[in-house]
Amino acid sequence: MKDLTRIVRERYGLAAQQVTQGAKAGCCGTGSTCGSADPITRDLYLAEEMAGLPAEAVLASLGCGNPTALAELKEGEVVLDLGSGGGIDVLLSARRVGPTGKAYGLDMTDEMLALARENQRKAGASNVEFLKGQIEAIPLPDNSVDVIISNCVINLSGDKDRVIAETFRVLKPGGRFAVSDVVTRGELPEVIQKSMALWTGCVAGALDERDYVARLIRAGFVEASVEPTRIYDVADAQEFLGSAGVDVAAIAEQVDGKVMGAFIRATKPAASSGCGCGPTCREGER
Repeated sequence: MKDLTRIVRERYGLAAQQVTQGAKAGCCGTGSTCGSADPITRDLYLAEEMAGLPAEAVLASLGCGNPTALAELKEGEVVLDLGSGGGIDVLLSARRVGPTGKAYGLDMTDEMLALARENQRKAGASNVEFLKGQIEAIPLPDNSVDVIISNCVINLSGDKDRVIAETFRVLKPGGRFAVSDVVTRGELPEVIQKSMALWTGCVAGALDERDYVARLIRAGFVEASVEPTRIYDVADAQEFLGSAGVDVAAIAEQVDGKVMGAFIRATKPAASSGCGCGPTCREGER
């Protein structure tokens, strides 16, 4: 877990540095040749959404979806973005919830936080706050957030049950879990599961779609569902496998249609009792 956290932090710290130098970050991995053609991160936002955003916020986008467009955010709501990176989804959320709402971004990488805060300054967003921390230990009180979003980040965690338990804890009763993430449909070849480059590139750590739903329900959520938004084919596999040094010819067919970007929804029950952190609470938290 500690090694994974360190590697993910280093990889995304480097991505932030690349953006400050004017380069586009990509989910294919550091030094990849995917560039703007990255099959996971390309074409996620409409031109009108990106209008007015700092160029660095767009360049730093490493997501696999557009959770702000799907989360049905309302005026006055409090939103938390897990793994907020350069801040694009926080800034978009801030627009949607308006001046009476609040958009938090949580990230563990100093370079990304610095980039996000500079993007906040450039955007003039006063209803935004970026927090330093890990998504397995969210630095916010119980029952304090209306909506949790995230964009291709939960798959990076080595303790996904803890992440889900923490989202349940900080959500208000009736609050919504509305994240974009990479998920799988069926088991991936072992060479991919063992590849740290692919883990930090959003693929190897992905949960199976049925497992994702089961974990949410175990944590206390209701109405859990996975909606595929982009299914990756062999051509896409060739891009992200080749960038990680995997023998594409030998394995690409085995992942055709098994990896996809998806929108994952769930709701914290409106009638909640106890500590608010669900069945996965640790004993000392009750």
